[in-house]
Amino acid sequence: DLLRVSASPTLAPVRGAGTAPRGLTPRRRLFRRSVYPGAHSVTAHMPEAKPNAPEESLAGILWTVALTTALVVAAAWWVPAAHAATAVGIVFLGAVYLKLLHRGSDEAIRRAGLGLAGLLESAPIEPRRLVREGLRALLWTAAVMLVVFPPFWVGFHQWWAPTVAFRPPAWPSWSELGGQLLVVALPEEAFYRGYVLTALERRWPPRSRWFGVGLGRAWLVSSLFFALVHVMTQPNPARLAVFFPALLFAWVRLRTGGIGAAVLLHAASNVFASYLAQGYGLLR
Repeated sequence: DLLRVSASPTLAPVRGAGTAPRGLTPRRRLFRRSVYPGAHSVTAHMPEAKPNAPEESLAGILWTVALTTALVVAAAWWVPAAHAATAVGIVFLGAVYLKLLHRGSDEAIRRAGLGLAGLLESAPIEPRRLVREGLRALLWTAAVMLVVFPPFWVGFHQWWAPTVAFRPPAWPSWSELGGQLLVVALPEEAFYRGYVLTALERRWPPRSRWFGVGLGRAWLVSSLFFALVHVMTQPNPARLAVFFPALLFAWVRLRTGGIGAAVLLHAASNVFASYLAQGYGLLR
């Protein structure tokens, strides 16, 4: 068996068809035994790894973005309003599954930041890793919120010029928080900051470094795609403003190496903007 073979200080050659050449060290002889017919297979005990998918062409990336955008716009316009957000989320997650999760290796999944502490990888889940990376994502989210949200509040007030004083509205329900996290933020981050940003960076490697992160055309173009789909689902030029938070979400995803913190920050940003709008009487 495997333990006895690997523990043996020397290995006698197997006579017959499976005989390995003499003169090999025990370790090399063990390797050769796995490939010679008639010998016990050591590699049979090891899990098969998925081969890495070939690098995708720029045309293939753009085609995927265009097709996904068309499906998202169709879902936003034709699915009843009560279920439109869910339909849009399914389209984004379906695209990510087909492009990465279905045929990708664990290495490709991690490269795209979609490992989520091992939840979407083939290896068994490690509770310590899950807790460690979850806490790290929470800390990053909290730190960015402390830096960004106060000036965002000032800019929100200057842009919308509310005519009434701010009155704190009711705290969002758990269903609203869960919807923003799982139905809105997770699918969008998985597609734009997971698949699109990573795929574009392989075609356009970053050439400058800002705040510890390499940034380039992929950072800008993926954020532009994100803004365009928002204005196409709700025709309003003001919707193009999501280009700027998209840049921040992409920076967080690149800085942390995964989409976890970006998902949390995305959901928190949506909830905070809605909270301010309700507090100033702009949204009911």
